Amino acid sequence: MLLEGRCMIRPVLLVASLLLISACSMITPTNPYKPVTPSSGQDPMASARSTSHAEQAKEPLSLKACLDLALANNPEVAAASKDIETANAQLDAARAGMWPKLNAVGGYTRYLDDIRLVQAEYNNQPGVFTADIFNADLILTIPLFTGGRVMNEISASDLLRQASERKLAFTREELIYNVSSLYYGILSQRHVVSSLEFSRDVLAKHVKRINDMIAVQKAARVDMLRTEVRVADLDQKLTQERSTQAIAQRALANLMGMEPADAPVMVGGDLAIPEGKIDSSEYLTHALDKRQDYLAARSSLEAQAKRVDAARSGNFPTVSLKGVYGERMSWDASDKPRSGKDDNGTSRDVGGIGIVIDFPLFDAGLTESRVREENAKLAAAQHRLRKLELQISLDVETAALNLESAQMRITSAQAALDQAKESLRIEFMKYDLGKGLIVDILDAQTALLQAEVSYYRALADYHSALARLRFSAGGDL
Repeated sequence: MLLEGRCMIRPVLLVASLLLISACSMITPTNPYKPVTPSSGQDPMASARSTSHAEQAKEPLSLKACLDLALANNPEVAAASKDIETANAQLDAARAGMWPKLNAVGGYTRYLDDIRLVQAEYNNQPGVFTADIFNADLILTIPLFTGGRVMNEISASDLLRQASERKLAFTREELIYNVSSLYYGILSQRHVVSSLEFSRDVLAKHVKRINDMIAVQKAARVDMLRTEVRVADLDQKLTQERSTQAIAQRALANLMGMEPADAPVMVGGDLAIPEGKIDSSEYLTHALDKRQDYLAARSSLEAQAKRVDAARSGNFPTVSLKGVYGERMSWDASDKPRSGKDDNGTSRDVGGIGIVIDFPLFDAGLTESRVREENAKLAAAQHRLRKLELQISLDVETAALNLESAQMRITSAQAALDQAKESLRIEFMKYDLGKGLIVDILDAQTALLQAEVSYYRALADYHSALARLRFSAGGDL
C-alpha cells in the first residue's frame, strides 16, 4: 500500500517540478524605469534635444521654435500619446470578444482506482483501464448571443479611444498656451531688466555729475547720498528681476523637456503692439464646440452609458457553440482493472460539438451591484460634465475680460511712459540750471521706471490673455 502511494505521488511531484522550473525560466520582471524607445531604435526626443542645443548655440529661439521643441519633448504629451495606444489595445481586446476562441488544453490526472480510459460507446464494450490519464484537447468556442455585452463593450472602448485622442489634443493646446505665456513673460521680463539697467546707469552717471557740481559748490553732498541710496535700491531690484527671469527660463526649459544640466533657454523676438481690438463674443459662442477636453468628457460619458448596458447584459443568458477534440493517453493501461496489467501505451481519440446555454439564475446580487455601480459612475460623469461646462464659460469670460483690460492698460501705459520720459528730461534740465531738487529727479526717474515696467507687462499680459482666450475657446476662430 505504501508502495502504491509513492507511485501515485511521484508523477504529481514530477509535473509540479516541471511547472515550477518552466515558470522560473519564463517569467522576467518588467523594469518600470527602463527608458522607452521606439521600435526603430532611435529616440526622437533625443534628436529634438540635440536640435534645440544646436539652435540655441546659433541664435535665441522664436516662439514657433519653442512650441515645436515642447510638442516634441514634453513628457505629458508623450504620455497622452501612449494613452491612445492603450485605448487602441483595449478596443482590440473588446473586439476579440466577438470572434471564436481556440484553446489547447492539456493535463494529467492520477486516480485512486483504475477507470476506463474513455467512455464506452455501447453495452459490454471492452475497454482499457488505468489510474494515470493524460489528456490533450483542442477546444473551440464561438459566442452566439451575449445579451449585448460584447457590442456594448466594443462601443465603450471605441468612445474611450476617441476621448483619449481628444485629451491628447487638449494636452497639446494647454502646452501651447503655457509655453506662449512663459515666452511672452520672459520677453516682458527682459524689458523690465533692461529698464532697471538703464535707470541704474542714468543715476550712476548722475552721481558723477553731482560730484562735479559739489566740487564747484553747486550741489549739496546730501544729493549724492540720496542718489547712491536709489542706485543701491535699483541694484537690489535688478538682482530680484534677473532671478525671476532665470526662473521663467527654467520653467520654459522644463516644458520643453530639457534636462536641468542643459544650457538656459534664450528666447528672441519682441512684444508686438496690438492692432485694433478683438471681439471675444465669438469665442464664447463656439467654446463648447471646440474645446477638446469637453468633447473628451462627452465621449467618456457616452462610453460610461455603454458600460451600464454591458453590465445589464448579466441578466440575460449567453449562448455559445462549443467543440472539443482531443486524446486520452496512458503509459500503464490494461484491459482489466487492477489485475493483469500490460504496458501497452493505449491512447484514444475523443471529440464532440454542441450548444451551451448559460442561464443566470442566482448570482447573489452580483449583476445588480455592477449595474448600480456603473449607474453611479454615469451620474457622477454627468455632474462633472456640467461642472466642466460652467468652468469653460468662466474661463472664456475671464480671458475675454483680461484681454479687454490689457488692451486698455496698454493705451494708458503708453501715454504714461511718454509723459514720464518728458518729465525726467525736464527735471534734469532744471537741476543742471540750479532750479531743481534731487528729490524731483529721483521721483521722476522712479515714475519713468514704473511706467516702463507697466507698459511692457501690459504688452505681455495682452499676448498671454489672447493666448488664454484662444486656449479656453478651443483654438483660433
